[in-house]
Amino acid sequence: MPIRYSTNWMGPINMDWIEKNGSDWAGGRIDMHGGDWSYPEEIGLPMMKQEDFNKFSNWLDTIETDDVWTLQQLVEQYEKTNSKIVWHTTPKWEMDK
Repeated sequence: MPIRYSTNWMGPINMDWIEKNGSDWAGGRIDMHGGDWSYPEEIGLPMMKQEDFNKFSNWLDTIETDDVWTLQQLVEQYEKTNSKIVWHTTPKWEMDK
C-alpha cells in the first residue's frame, strides 16, 4: 500500500514568538496515510518560511512512496527540483554536512 503525505499547519500562533521572529513562518507536521496503521502517522515539521511551507505542502500532495520516508529524505527529494527551504533553525542533517 503506497504511503501518501500531507502537511498540517500548526503555527506559529504565539504572539510573542511572532513579534520576535515575524509572521512569515509556518510549521506543523506531516501526516502519513496508507500504511498498516489505523490512524495517520506523523513527522514533526519545523518552522520554515511560509512560502516554502506552501510549496512543500503542494509538492507533498503529489508524492507516494512504497515505504515511510524521513523528513530528511522528503526534503532532499523536494530540493532536487525546487528551491532550498529556508528554515527558522537549521535542521540537524544540514549541520552534519
